[in-house]
Parts: sequence; C-alpha cells; structure tokens
Amino acid sequence: MTSAADFVPSGAGLDQLRNAALGCRGCHLYEGATQTVFSKGPPTARVVLVGEQPGDVEDRRGEPFVGPAGKLLDRAIEESGLDPAQTYTTNAVKHFKFRMAGTGKRRIHQTPDAAEITACRPWLVAEFGVLHPDVVVALGATAGKALFGSAFRVTKSRGVLMPWPDSAGDRAAFEHAGEDGENASAYALATIHPSAVLRADDREAAYAGLVADLRVAERALAG
Repeated sequence: MTSAADFVPSGAGLDQLRNAALGCRGCHLYEGATQTVFSKGPPTARVVLVGEQPGDVEDRRGEPFVGPAGKLLDRAIEESGLDPAQTYTTNAVKHFKFRMAGTGKRRIHQTPDAAEITACRPWLVAEFGVLHPDVVVALGATAGKALFGSAFRVTKSRGVLMPWPDSAGDRAAFEHAGEDGENASAYALATIHPSAVLRADDREAAYAGLVADLRVAERALAG
C-alpha cells in the first residue's frame, strides 16, 4: 500500500493541507468515498480531538463530526466545560470506509485497518506540525492506535491525563508538535468515540462517562 506522505506538502499551513488532501491517493479508500474529509477548527485551538474516520453524513458534506455522533460530541464538549471555539476536530483516517448493505444504497461503516491508519498518518503528523494544543483527545480505539501504537487500549487508559508525547510510546513523528517548545507541556487523553455512546445499551451512562473524561481535559486547561 502507498502512503499519504507523497501528497503532503512540506511547511504547509492548515488551509494548504486541507486543499492538498482533496487529491490524496495514499490508499485505496479514496476510490469509494465521496471526498476527503479533513478537519475543522482554528489553528490556535487549545484542544485537539482526534476521531476515527468520517461517517456517511461527513463523507457527503465534507466536514468532520457533523452527523449524529458529532452532534452528541458537541453537546458533551459544552457540558464538560470546554470552550467549543477552542477545539479542533480531525480524524485518523480522512476517507470514509464502508460496505454496501445488501442490494440497497445504505452504506455501513467499517473500521479502518492498521495499514489504512498507517497510510493516512502523514496527514495527522502534518496537522500536529501546525497545531500547538494543550490537550490532545483520542476518541476511540482507532484514534488511540494512530497516536500511541497498535498496542494501545482505550479501555485501559481512558480518562487518564498523560504527558505528550513521552507517554505515547514510539511515536517520534508527533514530536513535530513540540519542536519549537510551544507544545512541551501538552497532554494526551483517551476516551470513547461518541458513536460508541449511540450504540451503547445504556446510553445515559456511556454519555456521562464521555463527559467525565472530557472534564479531565477541561481541568488540565484550567490548571
């Protein structure tokens, strides 16, 4: 499999990265997707939230976290006390991976595999080269693995504020975020993906857990 590295312009700002990503052919996922879905939020954001991949609604609209899971995340962010204007949202994988449901037109989400996560990682690395957040939040298993490696388990580490990037294992590429020292005190935090709340048997409890984890990030900013 090829990689997005061949499509990432060096020294680019966020707008340049977004434009370049529209033509990414770094893996096969672009073939079925409607478009590349990059990110939203200001480059000065204090909190970066990294999800898995765009869903069906996001793929059609070209913007991350605008479907049901995104609306739930917006509500959780506000309830946690985080400032929505100071958040930046993106995904570990920038194209929608799906399968068709039978003979119909409904597209069913499929989890990106390790090769697809690796192929798309150069975009995430480039984003961190521009951003200088105080807290990076991994939303779900795919984002956790993209940031911290394949052995990372959200269930074992969720809600725990970790130093960034030293506690993230062998992820030297993400040191781009701290080359000038501005991001030296950043933290990482893992929690569940908001879509997991929508799938949960007890949505109220799952949502409360998501809000509680995000409040850990809020307290880190306040401290």
